[in-house]
Amino acid sequence: MLEFTTNLHILDSDVWGHYVPVPQDIAEKLMEDKNRRVICYFDNDIKSYAALMHKGDGTFFINVRKELHKKLGVKLGDPIHIKIEKDISEYGMPMPEELGELLALDDEGSHYFHQLTPGKQRSLIYMVSKPKRVDTRIKKAVVIVDFLKHNKGVLDYKLLNEAFKESNNY
Repeated sequence: MLEFTTNLHILDSDVWGHYVPVPQDIAEKLMEDKNRRVICYFDNDIKSYAALMHKGDGTFFINVRKELHKKLGVKLGDPIHIKIEKDISEYGMPMPEELGELLALDDEGSHYFHQLTPGKQRSLIYMVSKPKRVDTRIKKAVVIVDFLKHNKGVLDYKLLNEAFKESNNY
């Protein structure tokens, strides 16, 4: 595991917000095989799955999502100690049990899920894992798998959000 201390920054961008720069030597060690997925331990106890993002000037950074930023309780310029390691998991983040079990039982749903790009798989995994309540995670997993089967694996986030809304009306 590699360690470094850096400061919280903000990008002047419509896409990215808060981030922490990653020292070049550490980024190069983590990117040896082009896999950019990493596991970060912020201030030793807050674990986050992320990707090394290229800033466009030869440097790399890790995006600090709003929820993580709040959990860390840091302000712009505050130092943050980070332990970081390469993420070698299958999906680049933990598969929620609810979605994993459903995919294991549903061959067609599993087929369409695994035909998606790794990034789309991660976004669906994140959608299922975000709610705290088990029944909500199960409901989201079922909606996602049914949506993929109904649309033959074509993922349209706007239509998927409508499917979530429809499922909430039942």
